[in-house]
Amino acid sequence: MDNQRLLTWAFFGMMAWMTYQAWQQDYAASVTPSAVADAPTVEPLDSGLPELAQSADSKIDAPAVLPAADVEQLREDDQFVSAIRVETDVLDIEISLLGGTLQRARMLEYPIAKDRPDQLINLLSTDPNAVGLIESGLRSTGDGPEANHRAKFASSRTNYTIDGTGVLIVPMTWTDGKGISVEKRFRFTRGSYKIELTQTVTNRSDISWRGAEYVQIIRESFVQERSMFDVDTYSFAGPIIYDGDKSEKLKRDDLIDDGAYAITATNGWVGAIQHHFVTAVIPEPDTSQRFSVSVRGQISTASAIGPTVVVEPGQSHSFQTTIFIGPKLQAQLEEIDSSLKLTVDYGWLTIISQPLFWLLGKAFSLFGNWGVAIISVTVLIKLAFYKLTEASGRSMAKMRNLQPRIKALQERYKDDKQQQSQAMMDLYKREKVNPAAGCLPILIQMPFFLAFYWVLLESVEMRQAPFALWITDLSTRDPFFILPLIMGAAMFFQQRLNPQVGDPIQVKVMQIMPVIFTVFFAFFPSGLVLYWVTNTLLSIAQQWKINQVVEREGKQQQQGGKKPKGS
Repeated sequence: MDNQRLLTWAFFGMMAWMTYQAWQQDYAASVTPSAVADAPTVEPLDSGLPELAQSADSKIDAPAVLPAADVEQLREDDQFVSAIRVETDVLDIEISLLGGTLQRARMLEYPIAKDRPDQLINLLSTDPNAVGLIESGLRSTGDGPEANHRAKFASSRTNYTIDGTGVLIVPMTWTDGKGISVEKRFRFTRGSYKIELTQTVTNRSDISWRGAEYVQIIRESFVQERSMFDVDTYSFAGPIIYDGDKSEKLKRDDLIDDGAYAITATNGWVGAIQHHFVTAVIPEPDTSQRFSVSVRGQISTASAIGPTVVVEPGQSHSFQTTIFIGPKLQAQLEEIDSSLKLTVDYGWLTIISQPLFWLLGKAFSLFGNWGVAIISVTVLIKLAFYKLTEASGRSMAKMRNLQPRIKALQERYKDDKQQQSQAMMDLYKREKVNPAAGCLPILIQMPFFLAFYWVLLESVEMRQAPFALWITDLSTRDPFFILPLIMGAAMFFQQRLNPQVGDPIQVKVMQIMPVIFTVFFAFFPSGLVLYWVTNTLLSIAQQWKINQVVEREGKQQQQGGKKPKGS
């Protein structure tokens, strides 16, 4: 098996792997059988409120789903019109006075496209065609009014802007008129996409208050369509849940077919992810929470509801929840909870992708340019495997020198393939050449190639990041296809350095591989193509040097000279 033949198989293997990944995204089961079996059947409630058992010691049922019709009705009734506007340096938020619902969240530093800087990413919306809400509130066991996301809150101001202190607190209040009052406080921090939510119950009545806190994410649910011309479409969009041990992306079809997914967990969280962005609800640590994810029509609901708490007369109790609305910036996610990095979907290659991203981050901090960081990390990877690839390169160089003798054997035994193969194996044995050794460099490169693919595709840090000249966004394809053409030319030149083994048809097939790769890479992120171009150029330089050394060694051996050491 020669290097060129393996390149072909590697290419088709990569295509098969990407096809498998796409199939997994669209059809594979995303919910384990045990989890589905444990999930109770939940009947949707028109109120959209999580149901709370009357007994303070009983478990809390899974939250119900808010139907799309309710969202439309709220818009018709102008319930979202009365809202508080909150502006930080990175967020433009609207908080409805109806329940303190977060109903808009614009990303001030993230335009939809680089050529449309005024059109910003909006992760929350009251638009029925693109619903995005974060509802929060308290359920109580009594029959009286409660501070849920349907309750009307009061606020002394309608506009808040973060100041020089770097911290902004937005308070809202509610009372039942019978001695129970609730203050809901949203805490914002400069430069952060984290929102700290505190709900404080004060009991001035003469009876105990029993209830629980809940927070739920309402998002539009839709069928994802894949396109090989748009790599962004291969990123998962939908709900995700973490049970304190592992995360699970929940597919729309599974939730429709199998019903709500519900678990009870400590130190878990729920969220909704899309390409480069995430909305997540992280309950107070070390508290047992009931999580539920369900889909009804075009609306998905991911909910967390805590344990029942008793507040005696004259006392108060505060519930704490962290909300994250923003880009998947791994440093910020890890500050909240290290498990939140799982929302950055590197797939099964996370074990390689995470160290690569860390290395890229260090290189970026040094050079200040993600393109240069990619080149520098590629050089480091090449150096790390230099000795290993050198051994295979020497074998390939020896194979190249044996080409005339191989062609002579092919001609001599052209009518006897079995004898031809035996004669070639005898030649390899005499000359101490391992034709399979040329496979090693590509086998080593493929996991790193695929890991780089997901790092560049999923890491928001490189979203719309410029490199140089015409490359203004490393996360999208080269607009002029110049890098893919350079890559194709480099691969063609690399072929000329390697031995051309096989029958004439195989050789001709291999000669068109650079063209096939060029077309295939034309739609890949330019950062990935930059990595492959850099790696190919380094491989060419290394192989050219090895070819020169091996050729010199061969001449010295023919002259009876001493074989030089090293290469």
